[in-house]
Amino acid sequence: MYRTFVIARHTFREAVGQPIYSLLIGIGAAVLMVFALLPFFTLGEDAVMYKAVGLDVILLPVLVATLFATSKSIYEEIEDRTMLTLMSKPVRRWEVLLGKYLGILFSAFLAVAVLGLILALCVWFRIPTDYQLSSRSVDEGEIAMIRGYRTMHLFGVIPSLFTTWMQIAVLAAVSVAISTRVSLVVNLPVVILLYIAGNLTRFLDIAVATRGGLAKSVAEVMNTILPYLSIFDIRGKSVYAKVRWSETFAGLGLPRSVFSGDNNAVWLSSIWADTGMSLAYALCYATAALAVGMLLFESRELGGAEG
Repeated sequence: MYRTFVIARHTFREAVGQPIYSLLIGIGAAVLMVFALLPFFTLGEDAVMYKAVGLDVILLPVLVATLFATSKSIYEEIEDRTMLTLMSKPVRRWEVLLGKYLGILFSAFLAVAVLGLILALCVWFRIPTDYQLSSRSVDEGEIAMIRGYRTMHLFGVIPSLFTTWMQIAVLAAVSVAISTRVSLVVNLPVVILLYIAGNLTRFLDIAVATRGGLAKSVAEVMNTILPYLSIFDIRGKSVYAKVRWSETFAGLGLPRSVFSGDNNAVWLSSIWADTGMSLAYALCYATAALAVGMLLFESRELGGAEG
């Protein structure tokens, strides 16, 4: 396991050190800050819309940076014989593949954390204006309301950032698996198409509801093979809904929920329960994808060309 950790650490440093990584994260940060200054004209829901757009802004550059890192760390190392040098050491192929994946995963986590922090700060900045409140008010009630709104939105952003990272982790596992055979030119469009298809799987059951048995069987196979990415979409609760939390949080120095008496508000514990289910699915799918990748890697010639 120590050898896996060493490979993961090296891969992480290599991924973070790539110019494309800094460029994409910089572009994402710039877009988030520009959007933070723009009105969305949503009649009181500007903060909600900004969070939804911001999460998409975070997903795209981090996913692309992850795919570049995957191709650089696996396929290119095989082609230029660097992998052959690594495998001459007392290290197993599964340790190499797992270490590469974990290193890339940690680099994606860092990127999501950095952009997520910028998103959180921008949401914090927008709240008074979006809810037509004064950040310079001396009224205790208005100050408490601002704190309550800010806390509510941040409580929703944090689990959404985790599920965004889990979604990237699933797609990164697929990318690692196919990077043992194909370059970035093939890897990038395949994973992007898989991302689109994975978001459409939620509609498969509806589409074949009135069809015959063959169509339903095909739909079941596709639902099994394709990642069910809608499980990572918890925005219905964490972004678009009003969030409330237990009064025990007040004892920890946190503000009381603005919507504590609203029966239509979503409990914070429910959001984290969905996040836990997303984590379980991500672990299962990523493990399966890496297992396939290991089979491909075991039969791969490491001399620089497919044998």
